[in-house]
Amino acid sequence: MVQALWLVVATLITFSLGYLGYSRYLVQFVELDEDRETPAHKYEDGQEYVPAKKPVLLGHHYSSIAGGAPIVGPITAGVVWGWVPALLWIAIGNPLLGSVHDFVSLSGSLRHEGKSIGYIIGEYVGDRGKNMLLWFAFLTIILVVAVFALVVGIVFDAYPQAATASLVYILLALVFGVYLYQLDLPFIAGTIAFVAAVFGGVYIGIQYPLALFPAGPDAAYPAGTIVLFSGGAALPGASALGANTAGWVPVILIYAAIAAVLPVWTLLQPRDFLSSFLLYAGVGGALLAIIVGTLFGTSSEPLTISLEPYYGFMGTAGLPLFPLLFVTIACGTISGFHSLVSSGTTAKQLNKETDARVIGYGGMLGEGLLATLALATVSIAGVTAGSGVGRALPNFASGGGVILTSFGIPPSFGAPFMALVLVSFLLTSTDTAVRLGRYMAEEIVGTPDADSVIVRQAQEAGSNRYYNAIIQVVLAYLLVSSGTWSDLWPLFGGANQLLAALALLTATVWLANWDDNKQLISTGVPMALMTAITVVALLYLALYQNFYQKFVLGNWGEGGATIAAQASVAVQIVIALVLVGLALSLARIGYDNIKSVRREPSAAPADD
Repeated sequence: MVQALWLVVATLITFSLGYLGYSRYLVQFVELDEDRETPAHKYEDGQEYVPAKKPVLLGHHYSSIAGGAPIVGPITAGVVWGWVPALLWIAIGNPLLGSVHDFVSLSGSLRHEGKSIGYIIGEYVGDRGKNMLLWFAFLTIILVVAVFALVVGIVFDAYPQAATASLVYILLALVFGVYLYQLDLPFIAGTIAFVAAVFGGVYIGIQYPLALFPAGPDAAYPAGTIVLFSGGAALPGASALGANTAGWVPVILIYAAIAAVLPVWTLLQPRDFLSSFLLYAGVGGALLAIIVGTLFGTSSEPLTISLEPYYGFMGTAGLPLFPLLFVTIACGTISGFHSLVSSGTTAKQLNKETDARVIGYGGMLGEGLLATLALATVSIAGVTAGSGVGRALPNFASGGGVILTSFGIPPSFGAPFMALVLVSFLLTSTDTAVRLGRYMAEEIVGTPDADSVIVRQAQEAGSNRYYNAIIQVVLAYLLVSSGTWSDLWPLFGGANQLLAALALLTATVWLANWDDNKQLISTGVPMALMTAITVVALLYLALYQNFYQKFVLGNWGEGGATIAAQASVAVQIVIALVLVGLALSLARIGYDNIKSVRREPSAAPADD
């Protein structure tokens, strides 16, 4: 049987070539200069624009982009189509598509005062294109918040130890923020002390697991689990998700709303920096454990691949490899959500322009390693019952626990630790998404100046950081409480990948307007490829899988054609078609702009 080690080796080879070669070229191509003043310094306000040390910002950026999708997607794709297609899409697509996407999104924002990709495209094609992209991004943000909050709830239910440990490191982050930015105490000494405390929090979590409601009839919590409340069956979504998961979802959403309106130094920067050590230890340690366990045979089980290399074009679930593989692995290869992080929070904190290579291009390679690790865990652990998130989470934790036995770590510690690693990614991504949604809403609304009192009040509410954060989490909760996460996942994947195509379109428009001599292949080819793939995928999901299979053939599954089910599917069809329409309209506007400016004298860079 094939050793799981070869998955890691293949990825490391292509990623090393990309970082050492292609990323160096891209730095020269966009003319990054470490002496040029960044928006973080130019507009420093102590709230959003705050210069951050490179390791601190890398921790935030990596934690924000590496949510649950690069874990759930590769595992699901490996089980459905085999490990070879999944590996090839990650190992080749990441350095050529995803890392380029993240890098140019960050670089473009630097050249436009740390503004979002919506603002950037508006500079060149006008307010119509800007608002279309911002609305697309805002709708995608709602899907991201809903899916990630639900996955956190599922992990907390499966591993109550992770819930306790997460609470501990959030509290530690708040204290570290005061230590670092208000008291201005030594950075290195504080890092050592607080990082040690974070790992101590893992031990506390294992000793004192925490649950909101009792476990379901087919589940059991670890011995000593603290259960706060009884009942919970009346909670929205409890019948589909379970009382404990349904209870955690609103808690996570409330946390995300609060965290998204706090100054970045209060929680975002210190928490992400501290949790990055947990994440590096989990991802890097597990990858190293695969190598050690394979070479020296120290793992409790053979680290071999139990999945088939290829299950055929229609896979094990009767789903076509093209186009669904490329939206099932919604992160790990390329992700539009990253363009919102890069141009939303990261660009406002970049200390030097040249840091963009490590943080933008290198950070995406790091997520590709996480995706490879996820594929390795399911390859070793095998297939369990369930699908999508329900299949991915137990396999990532249990498979990761087996991998860590290579270092002599027992599965009873390794599995909860890997669950905490997953939650660390998810919590950061969730509240970062709400913060980005704030930016999107504020740019859409603009300055409240309408003549109508009602319209002006609506504008004031939309531009208010507190109100629009609440609006986001309420909409996300309505989506999650229906219990239809399995239907939301492919829609999220398609929307996310199509957003990546639009971010690459934005970069291509920027480069075309900057200089006639700038080649457009590095961004234009990935943009065209992702547009074609994701438009076909969303149309397949909307017209065939939802409309034809359900409304025409009546294949509604076990739940039947209830009013709620029909309404949910109808809304999903409308969302998918609206997203396709917005994307194609934007693509046409961008193409017309590029064709126009390439016939005229070149313009200067936006801030030069």
